[in-house]
Amino acid sequence: MKYRITVLALGAALLGLTGCHPLQALKRVGGSCHDPQPYLRAQSVAPLKIPAGLDTPDTSTSLHIPPLTTPAPPARGQKEPCLDQPPPFKAPRQAPPQA
Repeated sequence: MKYRITVLALGAALLGLTGCHPLQALKRVGGSCHDPQPYLRAQSVAPLKIPAGLDTPDTSTSLHIPPLTTPAPPARGQKEPCLDQPPPFKAPRQAPPQA
């Protein structure tokens, strides 16, 4: 009986000590917007090359991405919030209607 209580107490203590570790890791899953993002390494690929004797696919409805001609926005500082986070929102209370 005493052995069971000791094992259960030890198991509960170990579970309590290690139980918070996965939760801390979840905070860093997406990283921060200030960290280098994977999409920044994306590159275009060459157009599809069709072997001789085969029909070319219809590309009339393909997506055309225009060249970027606008200047880049100013860089955000480490202390500034990410743009993908909404600004704080607090709706003002309306005054009750007067009779």
